[in-house]
Amino acid sequence: MSLGCERPEFCPACFWFLGQADAESNITTRRKARPGDEGCGPLCCSRRGACLSVGLLLLLAILAALLAVATILGHPPRTPETHSCVTLANRTGFLCHDRRHCIPAHAVCDGIRTCPHGEDEAESLCRDVPQSLPSFLLTTCGDPDSWIYSDQKCDGVNNCGDCSDELSPVTVCPPCGPGWWRCTPTVFKYCSCVPRDLCRDSMQHCSDWSDEYSCPGP
Repeated sequence: MSLGCERPEFCPACFWFLGQADAESNITTRRKARPGDEGCGPLCCSRRGACLSVGLLLLLAILAALLAVATILGHPPRTPETHSCVTLANRTGFLCHDRRHCIPAHAVCDGIRTCPHGEDEAESLCRDVPQSLPSFLLTTCGDPDSWIYSDQKCDGVNNCGDCSDELSPVTVCPPCGPGWWRCTPTVFKYCSCVPRDLCRDSMQHCSDWSDEYSCPGP
């Protein structure tokens, strides 16, 4: 298929109409051409080159515009992956993205960046606490509308306010550990045990005073 100017007033390679002077130039050129050299004259070919150049410039301009938009908008924020871990205190923890740091569950969304890159305070994680938190970080109290962090359950402290995180039937916790003295506390903060470092301090913390007369101390 020839790309030549079959009609003197129109060049299909350039997709535009040439003026009468262009047509005459093409006719003159074709008359001088040797047999077998049919094609556009110099002017048609010149316009064809201009047409291709404009097309390439337009393509480059589009690509540059797309690159500029991508640079301005940037990549969409990634939702951080959340994984559980076990802390050195044998409690539920939050695994940081570096896979090396395991922080306590209650350190997530506390306003302090604990992970090296701060993912424990990410907006996607903390935008609507507790609904935005993964379930492994939460524990429900006796009151369904109340919650605590999972590592606060069975830690000896009345975190729920009704001791449901420390006592049955809501929670089954192991007996008091070696750092605790079992009794009925007189202070709201504790439920069934008091820390041994409160023993023998000349202040009543157990209803039967056993923290002052029976507890051997720390």
